[in-house]
Amino acid sequence: MTILRYIFVALEVVLLFNLLIAVHELGHFLAARWRGLKIERFAIWFGKAIWKKEINGVEYALGWIPAGGYVALPQMATMDLIEGKRETKVTTHYGASVWTTTEAIEGKTETPIEQLPNVSPLDKIIVAFAGPLFSFALAIFFAFIVWGVGKPSNGSDNSTTIGWVDQDGPAWKAGLRPGDTILEVDGYPVKHFAATSQDSVTWRIVTSGGTNIAIKYLRGGQEATAYAIPYHRSTKWYERKALRQILVGPEMKAIVYVVATNSPAAQAGLTNGDEIVALNGQKIYSPLAILSVEDSWSNSPVQPVTLTVKRGDQQFDRTLLAVRPVQPTNSTPMLGILAWQGDAGTALTHPDPVQQISDSVGQIAGTLGALFSHKGEIGPQQLGGAVMIIRVYSNLFESENGWRRVLWFSVILNVNLALINLLPLPVLDGGHITLSLIEAIRRRPVSARILNSVQTGFMIVLIGFMVYIAFFDTGDWLRSARNDRDQPIIFAPEK
Repeated sequence: MTILRYIFVALEVVLLFNLLIAVHELGHFLAARWRGLKIERFAIWFGKAIWKKEINGVEYALGWIPAGGYVALPQMATMDLIEGKRETKVTTHYGASVWTTTEAIEGKTETPIEQLPNVSPLDKIIVAFAGPLFSFALAIFFAFIVWGVGKPSNGSDNSTTIGWVDQDGPAWKAGLRPGDTILEVDGYPVKHFAATSQDSVTWRIVTSGGTNIAIKYLRGGQEATAYAIPYHRSTKWYERKALRQILVGPEMKAIVYVVATNSPAAQAGLTNGDEIVALNGQKIYSPLAILSVEDSWSNSPVQPVTLTVKRGDQQFDRTLLAVRPVQPTNSTPMLGILAWQGDAGTALTHPDPVQQISDSVGQIAGTLGALFSHKGEIGPQQLGGAVMIIRVYSNLFESENGWRRVLWFSVILNVNLALINLLPLPVLDGGHITLSLIEAIRRRPVSARILNSVQTGFMIVLIGFMVYIAFFDTGDWLRSARNDRDQPIIFAPEK
């Protein structure tokens, strides 16, 4: 049954991912028909066609590689090439690859110039702009659906209260403690902890500058400021360079989800749904408080711990002594709580479409700003490509309320697709718009030789960059899958 579930999730991801690309290409196709351009082929997916049919002079095709599509428009190439002044003729393919939507010069057109209508720079601009426009329209469509069906959100999404602080980390040394509420980071107000927005604690730490990070916080009604020296996790050459951290986590209820049979937790009577509210008499704000104590036993003697448990209207203490499981044999002493309920208190919110689009634009603008800023440490290596997108979709589909999360993420992704493609790079829609504007000003097309050199150069760079990003995306996914692989933890029966 597990294999069937994975197959079903994979099919969902492929279909949704290709829907986004197909809509983008449909924009180019419809605009080209409206403006009277010659359309040689409208292909969905790449590779050798497993089905094709010509209708009204347009060949419609379905490839065997489920990774996007393209529209072949010979008039979008320079007139020099169409007229055959060079032996190799080309057709501009408005194509979406598995990495990003790109416009690659490839293929051939045998259409004589006299059979092709004149194409003005305005026509080219309209055709180029239509793809991002349709992506943006699809984002708005998804945003209205999210507005109606709701987006899952839990308390930690809209809280900046610290739930856990590593006692050897920068935040602890700077004076921050669990229960503190962060108000500002690096001079910027924050409203979320780890949400994907510019007003989150995580984002402001990552994009901060300087040796120390100023963190204004609230404790017991009193405001104070801590100055943390950021920490960088060591990485291998094949891993993405780690970004700034101060080793804190968000507040989250410590609700037991899975208890191992014969473990100390099971023998103490702990069960699914129990909430741990205190450890050795001290209030805790996250399950990480318990996990960090377990980690400490790998290098120090095991000490009994007293957990204060809340079960319904009852509250009681249980004292546990961790033991080593019999499997895996290299395991450190554990209490036997194998999983915690992560989405406690999840509720549906209904952000309106304007807010969703605005937040998505803000995220993309913030990322590009950080990428080109001298202040932060975000570089091209930290960007994600198609592999990461597929991974995110897979994880969202498998989560609770996954289809709602997928719709919300699709809003962000379509806005991203639209805006990135408007960048004035020769191989993107924005590049075609820029070249058309230059053509309108000069009143003649850009030299075919120059255009071919520039576009070929940028295409080589783009493909190289996509492979570069895919290398890190794939590595992250494989390492995550290896760490998440289920390893049975078995405790010996009590004698």
